[in-house]
Amino acid sequence: MTAEESTYVATLPLVLAELEVARVERVSPSFVRIELAGDELAEFGTPGPVFDQRIKLIFPNAAGTLPSFAAMDDSWWTTWIEIPEDERGSMRTYTVRDVVGEGTDTRLVVDIVVHEAHEDDPLDGAGNRWALQAQAGQRLVVLAPRKGHEFGGIEWSPGNATRLLLVGDETAVPAIRGILRDLPSDARGAAFLEVPVDADVLDDVAAPAGVSVTWLPRNGGARGEDLHAAVLAHLTGTAPAEPIAVDEEEVDPDLWETPVYSSSGEQVVEATAVPTDDSPFAGLYAWIAGESKVVTGLRRKLVKDLGLDRGQVAFMGYWREGVSMRS
Repeated sequence: MTAEESTYVATLPLVLAELEVARVERVSPSFVRIELAGDELAEFGTPGPVFDQRIKLIFPNAAGTLPSFAAMDDSWWTTWIEIPEDERGSMRTYTVRDVVGEGTDTRLVVDIVVHEAHEDDPLDGAGNRWALQAQAGQRLVVLAPRKGHEFGGIEWSPGNATRLLLVGDETAVPAIRGILRDLPSDARGAAFLEVPVDADVLDDVAAPAGVSVTWLPRNGGARGEDLHAAVLAHLTGTAPAEPIAVDEEEVDPDLWETPVYSSSGEQVVEATAVPTDDSPFAGLYAWIAGESKVVTGLRRKLVKDLGLDRGQVAFMGYWREGVSMRS
């Protein structure tokens, strides 16, 4: 990044910077851990705990180059999208796993879900391809929160909830790990994490004593089936007799709404007011993320069948099977 670019992007209400890969680790069959470094990360910061903070990474284009941001202004998204597709590289959204160090030694740690792709594999997206060959010294562009500004990207908003439910597949594991890490010590609830295989169960996911953590490796089984069954058994004492089926047209369109940023790049998530009446699920706040059909099916079950208030359930379609996400 040139001096001109560095001077300009420092005025934006977000960190928009080219960073260097300081470390790469294949921590399991389905996770590659990337540690990103750069002086600009001294300005990274959130108003409170990191929780499930989302950031965006821009991967190099086919020629191995990254876009220039010298001409960017506050409407960075419009400017970026107007760059010819074969020049701008690929933007993908990830959750911050960890922030380590301080000042100009600050580093962002991101876990990227990977799999060995086959020809014409619809899941072989830009992030997967890049992470499988990632090496220290390579460079990426990051869009992340800047200290003193509300960048958005944190969906965790339990408000006055007295018990918690976290549910996600492998793409949500970093976010759930962050939420569990930042919960108060007296938190109560349960977390359910679905991963592809046994070897993807990570031993560094810790939670307060009052929050149980259940790992559910698919090991070739149907996506979401054991996850749905475990969550419903936890809530009702009984697993469903049949898998939850979701048709394509049933996928909630809210899962695909693009976050709206103001001209200054701000997006604010309001705290949730969780009902505290005498219903069986009073005081419960559920956070569900992962593949869109799995999320839709479980949310439908909780809201329509079990009667949870819509505001008690935060739900995010991180990806959709058979569709390559572009931002």
